Amino acid sequence: MTVTVLYNKKGVCNMEDVRLIEQLSNANGISGFEDDVLKCVEDKYKEVFNIERDRLKNMYLFRKNHSGNKPVVLLDAHSDEVGFMVQSIKANGLIRFLPIGGWHSQNVPAHKVRIVNNEGKIVKGIVASTPPHFLKAEDRVRLLPMDEMYIDVGATSKDEVVKYLGIEPGAPVIPDVTFEYDENRGIMIGKGFDNRLGCACVIRTLNAIEGLDLPFDVVGGLAAQEEVGTRGSTITARKINPDLAIVFEGTPSDDFKPSEDAQGVLKKGPQIRYRDSSYVANPAWNKFAANWATKEGIPHQKAVRMGGGTNAGKIHLTGEGVPCLVLGVPVRYAHTHYGISSILDFKLTVRLSSLILKKLTEEDMKSFY
Repeated sequence: MTVTVLYNKKGVCNMEDVRLIEQLSNANGISGFEDDVLKCVEDKYKEVFNIERDRLKNMYLFRKNHSGNKPVVLLDAHSDEVGFMVQSIKANGLIRFLPIGGWHSQNVPAHKVRIVNNEGKIVKGIVASTPPHFLKAEDRVRLLPMDEMYIDVGATSKDEVVKYLGIEPGAPVIPDVTFEYDENRGIMIGKGFDNRLGCACVIRTLNAIEGLDLPFDVVGGLAAQEEVGTRGSTITARKINPDLAIVFEGTPSDDFKPSEDAQGVLKKGPQIRYRDSSYVANPAWNKFAANWATKEGIPHQKAVRMGGGTNAGKIHLTGEGVPCLVLGVPVRYAHTHYGISSILDFKLTVRLSSLILKKLTEEDMKSFY
């Protein structure tokens, strides 16, 4: 397949996908604080789906023709992103913080952040870094641990931070990044692609099968708190009790590896995952997806990962076991302030997921067990 199948000379032929991803990416939503993301989805799709929430801030998207008496396929993505949390405030107004989700400390200093204060308002700050003029030779090569970093909001005292700015311990801290799109190349730059791209995949896949009378119900699940231990999916899987699942991820790209080793490359299509530290894929379900991708000429990549994990780790252990297919949209620089992804990979992922749902039969589902 060539890029021209999904693009016109001015970029993608349907900018609605880009606008959806932009809204989701710009929303504030570190683990445990996913409210803005859910509101974005609810405001835009409350007339399209029957939407429910639970006590952990998980969201469920039911098609209007949901029967409730068929086998169930869960379309999963997590709604949270990595970020930080205010731990304490020093007398001079500098703010100590802790990571929420996995960060490499080298990627944190000298970046802007948004702190949500006790009134829900945004206060901008910068993760403090020492100017090179003041660094000793040994400090220039030392990796600064996160517990020695501070957020600077331009204050000069603790009272100013607490009383005037309304910042207290427990406040969420979000990377301060605004989505950008290069229409000519179909390249997106923004925060939270892990896993707002997955959330968009759930929505667009449901859109693609809207009104179809399938031999199974399809339910979207936007799970909270994946980045701190795949917690939300424990609840979503228990509530939905799926017979099968497709887990969408903004998967870390490995373009930097030699071409024969890279398994998550931009503009090479969705990644089908076979193994990571959280699960081993169901080979029959993976084969079904890969075969249809090949038949329909959908570029795709196969990944065997040593580390990392997804909600599939929890979902596949639900009940008597749930075959999970993990489809990843490659993201360069995941778990940093900025991600780079291709709208082509997003569209190909949705095309593959909607195709296999249209081709899937009850007999196929049973053959995966």
